[in-house]
Amino acid sequence: MTFTRRTLLAVVSAAALLAQPLASYAQELPRNVRMVIGSQSTGGDTYQNSAIIADALSEHLGINVKVDAVGASAAFKALDRDKRGTTIMIFHDQSYLGNLYGVEGYDDPFANYAIGPTVAINPGNAYLVGSDSPYQSMEDILKAAEAGEQVRVAIQPGGVSEIGFSALKNAARVRAPGSEANIVPVNTGSQSDKNQAMWDDLADVINGSIQANEQFTQLPEGDSKGMRFVWITARPETLQQAPEAGMGGTTRDDMLKYAAPETSVTFDGSEDFTFDKEFFFLFNKEMDPAIIAQIDQALTEIFEKGEIQERQKEAFFIPNFLPSAEAKAHLEKKRETYRTIIDQISGES
Repeated sequence: MTFTRRTLLAVVSAAALLAQPLASYAQELPRNVRMVIGSQSTGGDTYQNSAIIADALSEHLGINVKVDAVGASAAFKALDRDKRGTTIMIFHDQSYLGNLYGVEGYDDPFANYAIGPTVAINPGNAYLVGSDSPYQSMEDILKAAEAGEQVRVAIQPGGVSEIGFSALKNAARVRAPGSEANIVPVNTGSQSDKNQAMWDDLADVINGSIQANEQFTQLPEGDSKGMRFVWITARPETLQQAPEAGMGGTTRDDMLKYAAPETSVTFDGSEDFTFDKEFFFLFNKEMDPAIIAQIDQALTEIFEKGEIQERQKEAFFIPNFLPSAEAKAHLEKKRETYRTIIDQISGES
């Protein structure tokens, strides 16, 4: 058999493409990808985390991934409209917690969307009291509820902000049935609203975060805006991966004192409740599974290089990559744990 010059060039070109698996699967992805997120803030943790991932995917695949902070409702609607893969989403546990709490606009993400890989944890979810509070610990708070004292907790209802509050009520119920009635919510909005509720003496405890509230724990004694951590909900295994220096004037060792097991908020009388705020992808349920596989593969290669982990830790995120199948199983199990708590305190089980 004889080959023309054109045929030989075609064979060589095909062989070259086969030798470049990255290029071959990058061509399956849209050139321009819109990454919508469940937050409207470009300064919050969802945007910061998503931007790190978007930049890494853009560089690795040679495509353009742009983060669009449209908020949860608009993000889910955008995802519903696009099954081509030109729109993908990153959000966190709020996506299923909002559904468990019955928040309008939050359908069951496991039934309505394809769950993609997890990429990071924000270990900063926390609860704080004023620096002049009589409560020195979560134990003090639970004992106060047992003694019939009302403890007011400022939260933003319906998701990440509320799950620790639900766990606190559940712990009171487990320790002294009936005392959970003394753990009462003060429903607010943003973090600044929760802070203000404390400063206005409308709340005894507030949900906050290490990132947003650590600065207030460093104020001098007597400052009316001073705060103290009493509980960090992250697993100790998660916090142990944080930089040793911690954040601000709070070291990693300091943080571990406010987390399980040193600070105990019981789940069932034998195990402590913990909560890691995890970020993960969501896709249109009808999107080509090959694109999900391509994103899984790309992220596997990115995390194997190790550079992205350093960027994440610099922003106080804990790297936490799980490919889609593992992520879905992990998050479904996590959801069922929190469903149990929510059902127990609402009297549904």
